[in-house]
Amino acid sequence: MDHEKRLYMVLYPNSALIASQYNPEMFAQHYTSGSSRHYSGKVIFAEVDAGYRNGYFELDAIMDGLVPHSDGRPKATKFISSYRVLEHVDFSAIGRLYISTEEGHCIGLERGEFSVAHQEGFRVYAEIAPMRMLVMSKHDPRKFGAYITDPGNHKSAPKQFYTQLNIDLVEFLAEFEKNPFKPSPIPSLHPSMIRDGFHELMSRPTKNNKGLALDSNLDATSYRLLKHGFFFSSKDESLFYPLPSSAEIETRNLKFWRTM
Repeated sequence: MDHEKRLYMVLYPNSALIASQYNPEMFAQHYTSGSSRHYSGKVIFAEVDAGYRNGYFELDAIMDGLVPHSDGRPKATKFISSYRVLEHVDFSAIGRLYISTEEGHCIGLERGEFSVAHQEGFRVYAEIAPMRMLVMSKHDPRKFGAYITDPGNHKSAPKQFYTQLNIDLVEFLAEFEKNPFKPSPIPSLHPSMIRDGFHELMSRPTKNNKGLALDSNLDATSYRLLKHGFFFSSKDESLFYPLPSSAEIETRNLKFWRTM
């Protein structure tokens, strides 16, 4: 039996380009629970055009060697690279984006147009790959992507994958001022860190970004807390993958919705 050869770019929890004969649903299940290198947590990966070639990767030899096991089972994973992967994958080769819960339930996201009107205010971004900081910013999502991929910025990367958290900072801080025991909207971050970062950006008009944590810790963040969806950015390009509404996700994949 012939099995389709696929390329997957893993963006979380690690960075990797992987050849596989598994379909996306099988790949998500394998990554979360079916491997001897057991991992417990979310998985985010994108399907890459199987015909894509870049001299940085040894794609031809590995794809040619991607064959089923002797008993006919499809090959689950054949790692191609675990270093500087996103940097060497053209945005034009990136297909559907898949997000998975730690139980291995996943949904696929299609590219879309980001057309949300610009609004003044502070936002919180979770960088996912290759950088993984949690950042408070005055920038909208597009401008933030341009900033973190600007070669003139010494904290930049050539390409970045990230998302925005759906947090009303002004409302939260007003409530936190009244109740110092109010829990943080970001599970992995103490509320005082949010307060201090907000006040620092407010008091410094020329400062646009403030790091809140060295690790965005996506495993501690529900997909329900994400706003808009996911972004890929580089100096000259960007991609947007909108996150469906909770109701649409419930209709498409009830198991994912229950554990998202």
